[in-house]
Amino acid sequence: QVHLVESGGGLVQAGDSLRLSCVASGRAYHVGWFRQAPDKEREFVAGITSTGSQPCYAYAVKGRFTISRDTAKNTIFLQMDSLKPEDTAIYSCAASKVAWKSDRHLYGYWSQGMQVTVSS
Repeated sequence: QVHLVESGGGLVQAGDSLRLSCVASGRAYHVGWFRQAPDKEREFVAGITSTGSQPCYAYAVKGRFTISRDTAKNTIFLQMDSLKPEDTAIYSCAASKVAWKSDRHLYGYWSQGMQVTVSS
């Protein structure tokens, strides 16, 4: 079983930066970051393989967000720069044995989620 624990969320102003962390237990898995804004569907944000290769991003965050991982500490990061009010959402990290892409049904383990709020 895999447990995922997040940290780093909070309230910031537009243009600010935040770095989210996701600490995973057990073996390394592919990891994706997802977010869900109020009254919206959960959407894919970024993903990375278990070895830290082939990062991919949703179009809305390309050039602003960077996903990375510290393999030794089994920790995945999401660096969020130039934050916009539309980035406001609950952010979750998820682990998968088979994918790091946008299909949330391929992820078997999920963090509790934490709030990121960006004010204008």
